[in-house]
Amino acid sequence: MVAAMADDIFAHPRLAEVYDAFDGLRDDLAAYLAIAAELGATRVLDVGCGTGSLAALLADHGYTVVGIDPAEASLAVARRKDPRVDWRHGDAATLPHVDADLAVMTGNVAQVFVSDEQWSAALRGIHAALRPGGRLVFETRRPGDRAWVGWAADTASRSMQIPGIGEVAQRREVTEVRLPLVSFRYTYKFVDDGVELGSDSTLRFRDRAEVEADLAAHGFRVLDVRDAPDRPGREYVFLAERTD
Repeated sequence: MVAAMADDIFAHPRLAEVYDAFDGLRDDLAAYLAIAAELGATRVLDVGCGTGSLAALLADHGYTVVGIDPAEASLAVARRKDPRVDWRHGDAATLPHVDADLAVMTGNVAQVFVSDEQWSAALRGIHAALRPGGRLVFETRRPGDRAWVGWAADTASRSMQIPGIGEVAQRREVTEVRLPLVSFRYTYKFVDDGVELGSDSTLRFRDRAEVEADLAAHGFRVLDVRDAPDRPGREYVFLAERTD
């Protein structure tokens, strides 16, 4: 099976419920909303929609939205945000054909496809889900920014009081750097009942040339590569078009 599996941070019900609180303000969402308008999209596919922040925002602005994610716990949170979105449980490798004119991957979802097989399956799935001429927009961290160095240096625990849940403490540690793969572990402690839960993740860092070549090999033409407005110099934002 080549599909990427959801990490516990998204798939465990208790962790999915606190994800948005620790994720903070999603400054990247305004940029994706602007791109949808720029491209004249009407039907948007949100791949790896998670807890549904972008999908709900798009629905608020009149877009028809399909949100798909492999983590049912995250979808449970998303469904409470907006019943207008067509929420679906699944992964990028097995996307339904929804005739979307725009597919998006936010939150660096593109990096969770760590193997070549997973990444190829995701791009094939997205290609099939788009209408001819449909667009794909996503961001990925620039390897040259070496984000993992900052992650490794930031070992402090964060604690938040979350309504309906209580105090939750989060800490992160980088567990392995074997480029292009970087692995890390989040640990959450639910102070009220003392339960501690962990989630291990691995991301793949691809450079611009590799991503452009992969897109071309899977039936996409790169229209533009932009800087992420909320994280200048740290991420690439790719705009591509289905060509066949």
